[in-house]
Amino acid sequence: MMQKARVILKEHFGYSSFKKGQEPIIESILQGRDTLGIMPTGGGKSACYQIPALLFPGLTLVFSPLISLMKDQVDSLDGLGIPGTFINSSLSYDEVEERISQAKRGKFKLLYVAPERLESTRFIANIKSLPVSLLAVDEAHCISQWGHDFRPSYLAIGQFIQELPHRPPVAAFTATATAEVRQDIVKMLGLKNPKLVVTGFNRENLFFSVIRGENKRDFLLEYLAGRKEEAGIIYAATRKEVDNLYEFLCKKGYSAGKYHAGLSDEERTGSQDKFLYDDIRIMVATNAFGMGIDKSNVRYVIHYNLPKNMEAYYQEAGRAGRDDGPGECVLLFGPQDIQIQKFLIEQTQYSPERKLNEYRKLQTMVDYCHTPHCLRKFILRYFGEESIAEECGNCGTCSEKNELVDKTVDAQMIFSCILRMREQFGISLVAEVLKGSLNKKALRYGFSDLSTYGLMKDRTLKQISDFANVLIAEGYIQLTEGQYPVARLTPRAFPVLKGLEKVILKVRKKEAAAAADDSLFERLRGLRKEIAQREGVPPYIVFADSTLREMSILLPADQHAMLSIKGVGQRRFESYGRQFLELIRKYAAEKGISLRHGKPAGKKARDNETPSHLITLNLYREGGTIQEIARRRGLSVVTVQDHLVRCGLEGHQIDWDPFIPQEYEALILRKIEEVGAQRLRPIKEELPAEVDYFAIKAVLCKYRLMTNK
Repeated sequence: MMQKARVILKEHFGYSSFKKGQEPIIESILQGRDTLGIMPTGGGKSACYQIPALLFPGLTLVFSPLISLMKDQVDSLDGLGIPGTFINSSLSYDEVEERISQAKRGKFKLLYVAPERLESTRFIANIKSLPVSLLAVDEAHCISQWGHDFRPSYLAIGQFIQELPHRPPVAAFTATATAEVRQDIVKMLGLKNPKLVVTGFNRENLFFSVIRGENKRDFLLEYLAGRKEEAGIIYAATRKEVDNLYEFLCKKGYSAGKYHAGLSDEERTGSQDKFLYDDIRIMVATNAFGMGIDKSNVRYVIHYNLPKNMEAYYQEAGRAGRDDGPGECVLLFGPQDIQIQKFLIEQTQYSPERKLNEYRKLQTMVDYCHTPHCLRKFILRYFGEESIAEECGNCGTCSEKNELVDKTVDAQMIFSCILRMREQFGISLVAEVLKGSLNKKALRYGFSDLSTYGLMKDRTLKQISDFANVLIAEGYIQLTEGQYPVARLTPRAFPVLKGLEKVILKVRKKEAAAAADDSLFERLRGLRKEIAQREGVPPYIVFADSTLREMSILLPADQHAMLSIKGVGQRRFESYGRQFLELIRKYAAEKGISLRHGKPAGKKARDNETPSHLITLNLYREGGTIQEIARRRGLSVVTVQDHLVRCGLEGHQIDWDPFIPQEYEALILRKIEEVGAQRLRPIKEELPAEVDYFAIKAVLCKYRLMTNK
């Protein structure tokens, strides 16, 4: 059966190998065993029940929480040549009856159903008459009140399973579930001795960062300026914040939409469809814009406000990079965000016990925003993973995107001013005094006579306030609760005031945009858009961005070469492949470049595929810089660097000198000898801030000191 499953994977889905965790889950289901799969967003959960559905004789019934998610799934199935349909509240009574009748006649292999339908006894009776061979529960964490998106309608699924005349194997899936939530899923669905497959929560293609103390709107404009052609989601905590951000971005000329529960069904559907069809690039939303998003080419997710807990954050952030391409997950933290989430918790009708649990989870998010350690490790440890590297090299803490700056003197000025104002006023007035402003309130209280008055007159009020917010985020200053918060020093500030400790802060480096030739990729996206509009489907249903990116790099010349590209199965090639081949050939003729011919599939479906790290090496040898290769391939800079390191470990000749600051090479070597080469962080901590991790790796490779773990 598994051999047949591999054939389906290639012919329908266009992949020659399973993603991590898919094979044991599918094998367990095909053996007729109940199965619980915990896989990260983008890990390929849907294929885990769609492939068995094609191998089982009857119908696979899928419980799914959102109308939009069902529609996307059915559209995707149609593009793959798999017969499926859905039943939910968007259909009329006659449409529901007709689809059930068609299911009885064997027209469909998959039927998606909203759990709310189980409130209808007639519907239950109809479903019981269907030849159900497999029952799948998507977003299974919704069944647990300890999960981050509890839905009471899910509680009826367990009873429904018990009442089926012939109980099929049951498979449940979720992306984020603590041990407590997993136990709830097993118990409340009545899973019998289920096989548990936890693939790990790590999404290596995602870059995590926390931005503290900066003006959020300024950061947003700076961030979006270089990403106008990329799709992204901006999450905000309240409807009002969504409305304000939406208006702000539209006035700045951005193509944006908005989504929250205060809009009509038509408005929400219209915004979502525009986003899915690439008619708009940015979606500003509350967490109401969630599980229904199956868009694969989201390149960034920005949380404008602090999320309520880690489960919600990781699932929302995980909507970036579902196509395995690079994704950025940015959390903008401000102290006032804590008060917003506390207010939202108090507005709920939760029991005291659950409210206490929500406060604990919120504190975990606050801790995440302040941790000086690897952000990825913090997330993975929360979900119970143990064997985690100290540094990932691909988060805001571990990467070279930060530099250390001594801000002790500036901090002392602010601390001293707060004390001289007797810790009775807010940050805004403190900034006015430090600026030397003629603010009426400052003059009325006699603050112009303070020694700190005008100490920072060379700065703008915004610069002073922003830096004060950094000190709040770093735990030197605390704000009282209430409508008018007062700034007070914490015990951590006093050693700084006395000159016993320094304030060393990480500051983001300004990155120069990498130039690269993306003209073919953009042409392929244009063709995809034309096809999608003609067929009335979202563009990613035709081909994912990662597939188009691979086409633009590998330049397939014929059908065999095209079929070796991830995401191009036989069905999709027959539907669209020749149009893309024609465009690629035309582009190659214009540029005078050669194309890559393929070989018929033999014993191994992709013998002719060049490993990803060797493609990077070839591009580097052709003169591409790290940044150019990263942009052209749709990878992170760290991934490209690691590709070169892997090539070096495999014995390929690479000149490492361009990556090693000449003045520090001897020092790096000496510190490696003193500290050892087993871990990078201890070496990094012994070196000047301007020496990045890649420079250390380059020295290790140059002198053959790096071990291939």
